[in-house]
Formats: sequence, structure tokens, C-alpha cells
Amino acid sequence: MKVLLGNKFFYIKGGSETYLFKLKALLEEHQIETIDFAMADEKNKASKYADYFVTNVDYNSKMKLREKIKSAVNIIYSREAHGRISELISDTRPDIAHLHVFQHQLSPSILYALKDKGIPIVYTAHDLKCLCPNYRMLVDGRICEDCRGRRYHNCFKHACVKNSRLKSLVNVIEMTLHGLLKSYDLVDIIITPSKFYKNKFIEYGFEKEKVVYLPNFLDADANTPIGDFDHYCIYLGRLSHEKGVVTLLKAMEQVDGIQLYVIGTGPMEGQIKELINENKMSGKVKLLGFKSGAELEDLIKKAMFSIMPSEWYENAPYSLLEMMAWGKAVIGANIGGIPEMIDEGKSGLLFKPGDHLELAEKINLLKDNPDLVLEYGRNARAKLIKEYNSRDHFDNLMHIYRGLID
Repeated sequence: MKVLLGNKFFYIKGGSETYLFKLKALLEEHQIETIDFAMADEKNKASKYADYFVTNVDYNSKMKLREKIKSAVNIIYSREAHGRISELISDTRPDIAHLHVFQHQLSPSILYALKDKGIPIVYTAHDLKCLCPNYRMLVDGRICEDCRGRRYHNCFKHACVKNSRLKSLVNVIEMTLHGLLKSYDLVDIIITPSKFYKNKFIEYGFEKEKVVYLPNFLDADANTPIGDFDHYCIYLGRLSHEKGVVTLLKAMEQVDGIQLYVIGTGPMEGQIKELINENKMSGKVKLLGFKSGAELEDLIKKAMFSIMPSEWYENAPYSLLEMMAWGKAVIGANIGGIPEMIDEGKSGLLFKPGDHLELAEKINLLKDNPDLVLEYGRNARAKLIKEYNSRDHFDNLMHIYRGLID
């Protein structure tokens, strides 16, 4: 079997790329050939298919008017991406395509190229782009579903794409056009890594039979819990409003006797530093910046527990799976797909998103009960092994693939 894997980035940029490369390795372990399609970038991993990749474009960079117009057209329909993937298909003859994050840089034009060549399409929905112009159903720091029923004009009204009416207008046109053309009907199966996303897609009008829940996977073999911990908890993730970091800092004002290590970078880094200094929490909260490799593993291994205070519709965060693999209890916001991954009172605790007082209560509960923390951590790891293992993931994915190929 040959599987074409399409994603606009071909380096680890976030959870979707983490999954992409884990999936690629898993398929190849089972002697399934993978064919890469992405955007050219100096940060890319090596690929023998790099000559087929589309030209790199950064929509956040400064552009001249002509470049802006060209970029806007490419977001809606990229002729280059259509041509490049058509050439790739002709030269490699894949049996099936499994797409991930392809909108904007690759565009839905690749759906038409795949269908013209008779290639079945599987799409894993790592975000909500098919439903929401700004991917996240979030505007001005609040959950927003104003575009339900294809009322995409609300995106322009709120300027919810990068706070720009022009960028929002381009996305409104893109979503409206592909809605009228029924472009996403060309996808044969939509995989959602969370039940929450599955239900959301069906609520927004996607055919129930086409939307399949298949959780992400992470094998725990490489992660051996040490059975002990230092007296700190961790936040691992992007420093941005929707991640609930401000709520977490407010909660820490109500907590004593444990430190918080904040690991990550993002647009709110400066503001978070100011909050820490203004509230005299420098001895309680440590801002560690970006960490990776052995250094990150060591910080996770020695942590007492982890906190995921998100305030948007998270899907199925890989960072949560990583905590489970290390046998860490997690306090998570009761939103999106997070509560599916945490068994309340068994492998972790949940709290109302944005409620810093309830979060503080949960932090105090765990930091005062080390035996409970260890018990939750063991249960979290057991849940990962049972529900998020590569064996079941591969078997279920093959069932999907073969159902479309045969």
C-alpha cells in the first residue's frame, strides 16, 4: 500500500506535525510506503519528494500589494499546489491520500487534484478550519460560534483573523466559495482525534457516516516514570490567551507550598513576565521558555503534576498524552476534548475554564496529597496504554483505508 501524507508543514511545528511524523513512522514500520507532500521550508525534515513541495509562503510577513493579491488567491485556490500534487500522484501512484493541515498554503485545490486522479481522501481534523474561518472558534478571548450555519460574514464583522478585516474578508470568501462548491464533500472520511470534534463536525452539517473518531496514539514504552517527584507542577504549551495562562497565574496567587514551572513561548510572554513581577510571584512561578529533548524530559519526569488550563476547544493535545506516558496526574479545564482524556477523580482533576479559584482548589488538593498524585499518575499511564496505543490506532486506520481502497 502507498499512502500520500499531505500537510503544509514538514517539520515539528505543533501537535498536528507530531502526529504526522509518528504516523509516518508507524506506517513505515508496517512496510507501508509513505509519500510526502508539503510546503518547502528550510526547517523541513529530509524528504525524497521535496522537489514536489510547493513554494514557501508566510502570510504573516510584510508583502507588497501584488503579493498580497496573489497570496489571497492562493488561499482560496492554489494552482501551484494543484499542479504539484497532480504531478506527484502521476509519478508515484498512491493508493490513498491522508491529509492533515492543508488549508491556506496548500488550499482545497489539492482535493480536486486527488479526486481527478481517483485517489480516496482521508482527512484528520486537527483543528476547526472546516467550520470556522480562524480555525479556533475563538474571538476576543471568548468562544465564538457565530459562523454556524455558514454565516461567515461574522468573521469579517469581528475581524477575527489576525484582527484584520482584510484577512478576515479573504477567509470569508474562501469559506463561502468552498461551501457553495461543496469542496469538503470530496473528502471520503474525516477523522477526529476527539469525540468532541466529531460531534461538532456533525452539528455543523457534515454527514455522520463520514466522520470517524480515532484518538491519537503515543506508546509509553520510551517513558519510564521515576515513581517520585520534586515539589513543582508544570504548564507546558504556548503562551497565549486561549491557553488560559493568565487564569493559571491568578490561581497560583491563591497557592503556597509549590512552584509552577511555565515551559513554552508565545505572544503573551512579555505580559506574563509583567504579571509575575507585578504580583511578586517570581519565587513561586518560574518562566523557563522553550525546552526540548532530554532537558524537557527531565523537567516532566520530576514534576509533581501538570496543568492544562485551556479556554478554547482543544482537540486532543499531544502534550496531555505525553504527561500520561510519564505517569503524571493532570489538572485540566473541562472544555473541548480534554475531559475525554482525564478520568475525573481517577487519573486527574477537571475545573471550569477560566475559574481561577476552582483551579487553585484543585492545585492545593494535589499538592497536599502526594499519594493521591502517584495514584492518579499510575491510572493516567494505564489509560494511555489501553486507549491510545499504536497497535489499536494502526488496526483502526487500516480498516478505514481498506474500506476506501477495496
